[in-house]
Amino acid sequence: MDETSLNAKFQKVVDIVSTDISSIRTGRATPSLVENIVIPAYGGTQNMKVLEVASITTPDPTTLVISPWDKSIIGDIKKGILEANVGLNPNIDGEIIRITVASLTTEDREKYVKLLSQKIESGKVMMRQVRGDQMQSIKKSFEDKSITEDEKFDQEKSLQETVDKFVKILEEKGEAKKTELLQI
Repeated sequence: MDETSLNAKFQKVVDIVSTDISSIRTGRATPSLVENIVIPAYGGTQNMKVLEVASITTPDPTTLVISPWDKSIIGDIKKGILEANVGLNPNIDGEIIRITVASLTTEDREKYVKLLSQKIESGKVMMRQVRGDQMQSIKKSFEDKSITEDEKFDQEKSLQETVDKFVKILEEKGEAKKTELLQI
């Protein structure tokens, strides 16, 4: 069992989930709300993420400012954000796009906490899939007589400890986001 590649697989799951939960609105303006939205730039000939075509700043806690490097695609960026259906209303203000992030209602917060829980749970499912694949590998090694029964149990125990460590990381990230969501 290769510890380094196994840790890398679990870290990749954590990274995917972290990116996913960073896009959940918290009532506070953060670039992560829009940076990964794919827009049909240059008349739809290229699909690019907002962070690839513009700088995103937050001059205050409720405002996002998107400043495209190529001013000709400002309309494409606005259209892409609207089509992404993330509950943001971009307004073109000269050569920039200004987005005011509305405060969340209690109902919105509850909805986003539920969504957060679903995303954390899907991360745990991905981790269980990685663990399942690794368990199959350990079992196959044992059946092929390339490891002893003691080694099999040691590897399974080590694998479970690694899974537990990364699940804890995932849960901590979820709790931090939940605290952020419930903050008024």
